[in-house]
Amino acid sequence: MIWIISFLALVASTLGCGVRYPLRYPLHHPAAEIAERSISAFGDRLENLLKDLPEDPSPLPSIVRGNDANIIYSWPWQVSIQSSEGKLVCGGSLINENWILTAAHCSVQPGNDYVVLGQYDRGSNNENIQVKEIAKVITHPDYNKQIKFNNDVALLKLSSPAQMTSRIAPICLPSSLTSIRPGTLCVTTGWGATETNPNPRILQEATVPIVSQALCRQLWGRNRITNAMICAGASGASSCQGDSGGPLICKSSGVWYQVGIVSWGHESCSTDRPAAYTRVSYFRQWISEIIT
Repeated sequence: MIWIISFLALVASTLGCGVRYPLRYPLHHPAAEIAERSISAFGDRLENLLKDLPEDPSPLPSIVRGNDANIIYSWPWQVSIQSSEGKLVCGGSLINENWILTAAHCSVQPGNDYVVLGQYDRGSNNENIQVKEIAKVITHPDYNKQIKFNNDVALLKLSSPAQMTSRIAPICLPSSLTSIRPGTLCVTTGWGATETNPNPRILQEATVPIVSQALCRQLWGRNRITNAMICAGASGASSCQGDSGGPLICKSSGVWYQVGIVSWGHESCSTDRPAAYTRVSYFRQWISEIIT
């Protein structure tokens, strides 16, 4: 078994998290809105409505050296955190209708920064996005950027609940007992810098393997990689500036779980060195206590 997941984590999949909802039409096709409303209204009949569509595809190994995200199969939990001027601050992920998971080092400011849900093309004015004010930012009390962003996790409470659609849905969180084998292929997404564009419009995705703690410590130094981190990459693709706070997700039994939060890596986003992500399972109890 690649994954060791407790019963509590498996229960989450029955609540609708961690599922990518496909549409028959591109985002800007008029029929897409009809399909989206149908999916929202008949969620329990989703399999019948979409049974003739292909299985949820996983991105190919190719964000630096990633690919444009699949326009039909969205990553519905991905959010962008933007300033009042529309500048990208960080990424994040929707974990329920009221809460966003992101990185503490993003230093999100309520009143100045906003959460944008359901976005694919940041340069488009034709997407069915939701823009939410941030009511509260809760940073982990042990966050310490002096120790290379240890405990780099924060929760954002939305000012009003997000409305779930085919393009806006939560990611599942692993239990505190979850373990993932090195070499497991996972996916990271975001609007961060690419090889050729410091500010891509289109959401990017890249497949990266989990790297063992031992190897990551060998590459970065024993004191820089703590138990609160998980490493992935060093395989030709990497998270980069602007991806911070976004998700590292892995698939188990057809359901996506967020195992990491984009935290830090090589200053030039080298694809030969693994990036460090905040280990979500390490903070699962703290997250549950806050959102409850």
